[in-house]
Order: sequence, then C-alpha cells, then structure tokens
Amino acid sequence: QVQLVESGGGLVQAGGSLRLACAASGSIFTPNTMGWYRQAPGKQRELVATVTSDGITNYANSVKGRFAISRDNAKKTVYLQMNSLKPEDTGVYYCKGSWWSLDYWGQGTQVTVSS
Repeated sequence: QVQLVESGGGLVQAGGSLRLACAASGSIFTPNTMGWYRQAPGKQRELVATVTSDGITNYANSVKGRFAISRDNAKKTVYLQMNSLKPEDTGVYYCKGSWWSLDYWGQGTQVTVSS
C-alpha cells in the first residue's frame, strides 16, 4: 500500500523559512510526479509546486522566487524549501505522488506564518 508521509511543518514568523519533506513508501517504482499543494481555511486546495522524475518543475505564481521544490528519486522523497514566508502562505500543505494514472496524497502538515 502506497503511503506518503509529510514532515517539517510548524509555526514561523513572516520572513522566515521552513523546509517540508515527504517520503513515499509501498511502491518499488519512483513516482512520475511529486508535488505540494496547500489549503487555507475556507479555501480550495491549490497547487504550490510540482517536480517530475527528470527534474522539471512547476510553481504557482504566488510562490515563484520564494519556494524551491526538489526530489531525491533514490529515497522517493520530495522537498519544499520555503523562504520569505508570508501570512498568506498559512495552510495545510499536502504532498501528492503520481504513479502513471494513480494519485496518492499524504495526510498534510500545518504551516502557520504569523505577522
């Protein structure tokens, strides 16, 4: 059974940094695409960043230049380095792994940015 486990969330002041990690287990195959999504209270879940197995990245406009996504294929782990955090970055951050047509989600990790 595929599982995705996030870590690294927490409380940080505006302007600070956090690094999230998400490790996939339960599959012998490396996910085609791994990514981060977030959901703020009362809002829909939105894409933050994705990275393919060959390193192609995609970012939401709101995080470009501040966040960096990376992955370690050998460890089946994806990272999200978040710098210059803003209060509007607050939310639950979810990891997603895609294996061909199958998507799996982690349980989420809370990120709170205080002003």
